[in-house]
Amino acid sequence: MTNNPEISLGLEGINIASTNLCRIDGVAGELIYAGYNIYDLAKNATFEEVAYLLWNLDLPDQDQLKEIKETFQSERVLSELNRHLIRELVNGNARPMRALEICVIALGALDQNSSDFSPSNLKVIATRLAARMPTVVAGFHRARQGLDYIPPRDDLSHAANFLWMLLGKEPSELEARVFDVAMTLHAEHEMNASTFSAIVTASTQSDMYSAIASAVGTLKGPLHGGANTAVYELLTKIGDEASIKPYIDELLDRKERVMGIGHRIYRTTDPRAVILEALGEEVAEESEERFYFDLSRKLRDYLGERLAGRPLYPNVDFFSASVYNMLGIPSDLYTAIFAMARSVGWTAHLIEQYANNRLVRPNAVYVGEESKDFIPLAQR
Repeated sequence: MTNNPEISLGLEGINIASTNLCRIDGVAGELIYAGYNIYDLAKNATFEEVAYLLWNLDLPDQDQLKEIKETFQSERVLSELNRHLIRELVNGNARPMRALEICVIALGALDQNSSDFSPSNLKVIATRLAARMPTVVAGFHRARQGLDYIPPRDDLSHAANFLWMLLGKEPSELEARVFDVAMTLHAEHEMNASTFSAIVTASTQSDMYSAIASAVGTLKGPLHGGANTAVYELLTKIGDEASIKPYIDELLDRKERVMGIGHRIYRTTDPRAVILEALGEEVAEESEERFYFDLSRKLRDYLGERLAGRPLYPNVDFFSASVYNMLGIPSDLYTAIFAMARSVGWTAHLIEQYANNRLVRPNAVYVGEESKDFIPLAQR
């Protein structure tokens, strides 16, 4: 046994896989999906194109894009089991991420081919999950409000269709585009906690549905996907511009985190935050709900002053909170939306994992007592 074995808490700095899917340069602030810069994808590609890219490592041609759009459309409709589950979960006051996790598992229960790990079938499952999860989230929200379920439409894009099913009104072209880009920005981010948990599950040869349910459960933690909801809660607690300084000073004096600021990987501004801020400005010009977007900017500016010399930069969660608010999306759905988008990245990593599988089984270093004598029960 090594006297002083090296421990890497949180597996920080440990490479556990190779991938063709994503490259992050935290110093330069670069995010690359399968060779394409996130700025180019956000400007030029639709979410459907990005999904195809992550599953196939290349952008689709016109026929391939038409096919994936048609597959999304055919897979959007909820099964009766999922609709029944949603009603029961609403009656039980389940939270959105718990409801999504359960519905993913139920979806797998209905798939007789769930243990077919061929690349073609894995892509079928991946598309089904990406298509169905938005319908689950929208259906759950409507049910808890006592509103009728709105079925998906075949004439709307993936992003526009979600807003339609959720809010009951067709989004403007700008709203649909902004939400489409937001989904693209959340689609993939290399070996984060939820992706790793999905890979651990899949490495046991459990099916893709179980792996994605594991990822959903991991994402709902506030240090991962739950951060965007926490940002919105922070903004509501601050309340107005005059309260930024005293609230943040007290927060930092207690050595508490400012949610949405800083990132485990990035040592500069998250490129996704740059894109979302620009899109948020476009939405704010047309929105009556721009207050929290403006407050986010003022908060960011004050933090730059307060933390001069050790700057912390906004991450993707910082502006997604106020952008989603302007789109009319309730704050407790923000993490579920993260899961909807990240489903394509999760499943893409799983396709890689199943193709070159090895059981994930790290070690732990025992630091407890040795050679203890067993004491009979009567003498303890």
